[in-house]
Amino acid sequence: MQDTQQGLDVRRLAVLCLTEILEGQRLSDEVIERRPDVAALAPRDRAFLRAIVMAALRHAGEIDAVLAEFLAKPLPRKAGPARQILETAAAQLLFMEVAPHAVVDLSVRLAKADANATHFSGVINGVLRNMARRGHEVLARVGGARRNVPDWCWQRWVSAYGDADAASIAESRLEEPALDLTPRADAALWAERLGGVLLPTGSIRLPMNHSAIEELPGYSEGAWWVQDAAAAIPARLLGDVKNMSVLDLCAAPGGKTLQLAAAGARVTAVDQSAARLKRLSENLVRSGLSAEILVGDAEQAAGDRLFDAVLLDAPCSATGTIRRHPELLMAKSEKQIREMARIQARLLSAAARRVKPGGLLVYCTCSLEPEEGEDQVSPFLAGHAVYALSPVVAGEAGLPPASVRPPGVFRSLPAVGGGRTASMDGFFAARFRCL
Repeated sequence: MQDTQQGLDVRRLAVLCLTEILEGQRLSDEVIERRPDVAALAPRDRAFLRAIVMAALRHAGEIDAVLAEFLAKPLPRKAGPARQILETAAAQLLFMEVAPHAVVDLSVRLAKADANATHFSGVINGVLRNMARRGHEVLARVGGARRNVPDWCWQRWVSAYGDADAASIAESRLEEPALDLTPRADAALWAERLGGVLLPTGSIRLPMNHSAIEELPGYSEGAWWVQDAAAAIPARLLGDVKNMSVLDLCAAPGGKTLQLAAAGARVTAVDQSAARLKRLSENLVRSGLSAEILVGDAEQAAGDRLFDAVLLDAPCSATGTIRRHPELLMAKSEKQIREMARIQARLLSAAARRVKPGGLLVYCTCSLEPEEGEDQVSPFLAGHAVYALSPVVAGEAGLPPASVRPPGVFRSLPAVGGGRTASMDGFFAARFRCL
């Protein structure tokens, strides 16, 4: 990236994206991928912008700690984007090995171009020059993956999984996750054509240097769709669904609906977001699959109809997806998790009313929090005498033994080294049978 007006524009957009993500509490991919001014950038510039923003998010705690060493006092609110200018600059200096002179010069120019931040351009200049000289020394003293996890969240992970797993989860948040695909059919063939690895669970993992999604073989004909390996497991826990009626609740963006339809099920997909269901409809068309799509509340849509199987991917805190959405931990709280757990229990009870006798119900969340996973099992069974746990067993659906936990539920944890190994998002799934 040359130190030109183009480089300045990219960094200005990076500051805007970071501000929108943090202050607007929006997902990083929604902001970065959907801003028209970002989409208009050349691919190389767009990739550089994304790298800046994601580094600032992944290392937010470390960056704050380093900045505290160099700032005499916190910046006031009237400083405009000065804080975000410093954060994106720190990401470049500390974690991206960008030339210091370019970072300092362009950051100062960004500040001077803003009516509020211009008053702090001198502070920005001094802080970044000092950081260029001593930043890595300070980082070695105050940094570390633990620094990027809020205390309340860290204590929860230690309590649920122990110190070693909590540390591994924190480390995983610093890594760009691999891209996983779910094939419509012929998994081994598509793994070979795409230069990927066929995981034991049936997903295809691409090399980290893959082409743009739309340019990969098989995209246009819908031979596969993007879906983390963990997210693809719950649908597989329903077993052979050919010719079965399956209700997919909270279905958007639709990966599980596509899986079930590809396996021969008659799928009814329900979600309250019409916009997200539109994306599902487009993917169905692209893949040549079909499903009944209903916009509505998961507790009421589809009326009184009963189904051979129901899959409930309940709304949750999504803390299991922090490798791809590191900003989530900065927007969540324990209170929100407790509120989500109450909603999940209600949805699970509603889903149970839709299953035919002898049918299966799979409940899942992309959360690391026990309240949204393991802690839902016993209360559900206590309140629904016609249901019994249908234990998940090691080896089923290609699951590694470590992901099957008592009393027979699926639990994955994000881990370091996901490139071409079986590392996946944090996920929970439990399977019940209606007696």
